[in-house]
Amino acid sequence: MKKCCIIFNEPLPGALEDELDVLDQVGHIEQNMVEMGINVYRKGITENFMQEIADLAAEKPDFVFNLVESIKNKGELNYFIPALLNMYAIPYSGNSLESIFFTTSKTIASRMMKDAGINNPAAYKPSEMKLLKPGSRYIVKPIWEDGSLGITADSVFDCVPGFEEKLKGKDDAHWFIEDFIDGREYNMSVLAGKDGPEVLPPAEIVFRDYGESRPKIVDFKAKWESDTFEFDNTVREFPGSALPPEFINRLMETARACWHLFGLKGYARVDVRADSQGNIFVIEINANPCISPDGGFVAATRQAGYTFTSVLERIINDLN
Repeated sequence: MKKCCIIFNEPLPGALEDELDVLDQVGHIEQNMVEMGINVYRKGITENFMQEIADLAAEKPDFVFNLVESIKNKGELNYFIPALLNMYAIPYSGNSLESIFFTTSKTIASRMMKDAGINNPAAYKPSEMKLLKPGSRYIVKPIWEDGSLGITADSVFDCVPGFEEKLKGKDDAHWFIEDFIDGREYNMSVLAGKDGPEVLPPAEIVFRDYGESRPKIVDFKAKWESDTFEFDNTVREFPGSALPPEFINRLMETARACWHLFGLKGYARVDVRADSQGNIFVIEINANPCISPDGGFVAATRQAGYTFTSVLERIINDLN
């Protein structure tokens, strides 16, 4: 019987829903691995990660399922975990050190995509605010965080007199500015397979009753705060045949191009927005996206007709 350790970022005391969500993922994976006949146990990872991974190596699991999204709620540290797993030659699920580093840094990912001819919004450092075009709309985002951490309705702004207030305190090391693509948003989940990556049915994020004044974005409220308008009215749908086949093909080609560019493995999600002319802009690459039962990736696997155990099997068959 194979032995697997699920590692995850141990939520800090007083953690909010965006941190606690990882525990749902752990429980879901643990339950399904037991059904698969795998001897599974869990280990929370903290700021003492170097010793914790050394201890893990001494336990000699056959492989690790890596769910570490951050260290002390800082996404910029998450690549240390696959680096240590590599050092101890412990096989692990999901994406590699390089893939996680390149995709977690949204500015590095943006430059790599532009160099490869993959369309994504123009990006600027806060110190380059003089390059912004008067009258145009932008969004300011954290470079290293995921799960919409640090993103609110106020993150979207127009370049009009006084806009500088939106950027006060935003340094180049942790924040960047992006052209705001005011259009429809789609998520493409991608799953490893024996014949290469499979792009699952695209999901559309629908912003119901947002009106003209409220920016159509998946901000922190929309993802995590269940008692808000944003949470209730930002919904995932699978439009299927309602989308033109040519557009679906372009969505899927974009997702595959991102998979190959970043050397993704196991599973990933590519988030895009499409403007009124149907031009596609990649806004984020999610290596090791959330795989909790109510998450977008698992919803896409169900839409494709896959059981979760079959999904886990494909991820495990693509270990680093």
